[in-house]
Amino acid sequence: MNLSHTSQILTVEFENGIGRIKINRPEKRNALTRELIETLLKAVQGLQQRPELRAILFTAAGDVFCAGMDLGEMQARATAMDGKSQWQRDSEIYSELLSEIFTLPVPTIVCLQGPVLAGGVGLALACDLIVASEAAFFSLPEPMRGITAAIVTPLLTYRIGAAVASGILLSGERITSQRAFQLGLCHAISPPDQLTQRTEELLKAILTGAPAALAMTKRHLQRCIGSHVMEQLKESIGISAEARETEDAREGLAAFLEKRKPDWCR
Repeated sequence: MNLSHTSQILTVEFENGIGRIKINRPEKRNALTRELIETLLKAVQGLQQRPELRAILFTAAGDVFCAGMDLGEMQARATAMDGKSQWQRDSEIYSELLSEIFTLPVPTIVCLQGPVLAGGVGLALACDLIVASEAAFFSLPEPMRGITAAIVTPLLTYRIGAAVASGILLSGERITSQRAFQLGLCHAISPPDQLTQRTEELLKAILTGAPAALAMTKRHLQRCIGSHVMEQLKESIGISAEARETEDAREGLAAFLEKRKPDWCR
């Protein structure tokens, strides 16, 4: 059965056992709002209900895969009377999305045509396989904005280990797709004009595996080395929300929007 659904911010297609989810906010660099995160979660849950589902592919429109959380919405949260509860809810929904993707019984692939930052990195890391354009890069700049990538951290350490993850998390430095491939963050990199072909080749290779065998492989892998991730994602919700309530967070956001250095760098 084929399915196609397009909203203002998301496109969902289902055909021949493959679910395709495309983020569609290129004018905002595909930044994540609460609405977009909730829509992504519903799309993933909807596809999971289809017994013929074999794999899910995540893509995004425009030149940037995802710039992280929407700064306009973050600014609104910072000035809201119930800001703390709003931060908590945002963190809960985001963590739930990553958990849902991470525990899917079918293989998941994300195709990065361009940069992926902050919360977008978590979305990519929740997937089983990452294919990136040579023009893409990874960045976790949260400390430079006075906050922490708390919810991304469990997935990052799961993928590449604490020693390498600490350098990425603390420095905020950009990681090119080539470097990401060397670190094991990316599973394949490609010239921009061959990215779609490379992604489809990988998807085709995965689908040569039996559905039950692929599901068992995923479950066993997570039991071997990822059993702690779900618990850590839940614990990270409070840390993420708490960090956004600090004076550093308010100063970091203001400095970024005003295109200046934050006070702690002066």
